[in-house]
Amino acid sequence: MSNATPKPGLSMKQVLIFGGLMVTLSMGIRHGFGLFNLPITLANGWGRETFALTIALQNLIWGAVQPVTGALADRYGAFKIMIAGGILYALGLAGMAISNDVMNFTLAGGLLIGLAQTATTYSMVYGILGRNVPADKRVWAMGIAAAAGSFGQFLMIPVEQGLLSAFGAQDALLLLGLMASLMIPTAFMLREKNFAYQHQLGDQTIKEALKEAIRNPSFRLLTLGYFVCGFQVVFIAVHLAPYLKDLSSVFPAVGAPAVATTALALIGLFNIFGTYCAGIYGQRFPKRYLLSGIYLGRSIAITGFLLIPLSPWSTYIFASIMGFLWLSTIPLTNGIVAQIFGVKYLTMLSGLVFFSHQLGSFCGAFFGGYLFDRTGSYLIVWEIAIALGVFAFLVNLPVKERALVRTIHA
Repeated sequence: MSNATPKPGLSMKQVLIFGGLMVTLSMGIRHGFGLFNLPITLANGWGRETFALTIALQNLIWGAVQPVTGALADRYGAFKIMIAGGILYALGLAGMAISNDVMNFTLAGGLLIGLAQTATTYSMVYGILGRNVPADKRVWAMGIAAAAGSFGQFLMIPVEQGLLSAFGAQDALLLLGLMASLMIPTAFMLREKNFAYQHQLGDQTIKEALKEAIRNPSFRLLTLGYFVCGFQVVFIAVHLAPYLKDLSSVFPAVGAPAVATTALALIGLFNIFGTYCAGIYGQRFPKRYLLSGIYLGRSIAITGFLLIPLSPWSTYIFASIMGFLWLSTIPLTNGIVAQIFGVKYLTMLSGLVFFSHQLGSFCGAFFGGYLFDRTGSYLIVWEIAIALGVFAFLVNLPVKERALVRTIHA
């Protein structure tokens, strides 16, 4: 099959700038949700399981609906889907702000924002990149877009903590809703004017593309590994702040809000470098080996974090290492999908493998709160995260990155 990139409708510069801005806003805002965990649950008299379930549902909906949203974007154009996503994101944040009962809070933070993220995050932007960036620069460009999302995480953590400190959780969420509305004009800058031409390339149908991917052993292995990625990063993002607060009775220095805020910001900062390096080295070396190394590195980092006496500096070192490994899986995984299957249905197929990531995210967020409420400790979940990292290291090794040869050209 041919992996040639269709005639571009957007310049690479334009895609990188506005696609990067889109994921900066979307990923940056969501990265700070863990800071709202204790303020919201304490203000409403809820257990941590309630907040954890909302974030878990958000991730589950994001993953479950992402293939559908991706298919719609591949068929009708991504910018239309992104506009809807920006509207839903703003409404979801406003709904979280004004909700004082569990059901409404869960619908706003879980359902609306989960749907919004299907339309405003990496899978959507990567579909546009795949159609408008030459194949020899594709993984690099994906790394740049992932780095933009990482910058958003670094930027938004102190912003969200500042909003919380200055205005409280309710008004902070309303102000974040205003920020989210900026995704709407950003989407217009990603409109592919020759999208109809691009969509006609190849004669493979959506149904055929789905069957082909599901039957492909390498696609299934990537999917299994991506589950682990979601479990680890969302558990840490949602539960690191309360984990540090809980242990402040033994290690008083880690209980200050500034420690958790700094740690989450460091994850975002080092994630910039990690995703950029993944884009560069993924263009030069086998991506499956890089993925395996990332997962193994995470397990080693978590093990060290648990064994070394807890302090602000041990937390910052752990956050920096995890940040470097945080989302560096994204350009590599999506790069392999594009390399194997081509770019016509890249948004949908990226969404399909991402569904597994979000199943892992659901488990990491929910079981973090569930097991804590029942055992009074996060230790079991940390141990699960370590074991899963070793599993992902192993399943990515046999992935084959060769492009498929089809009887039906696509």
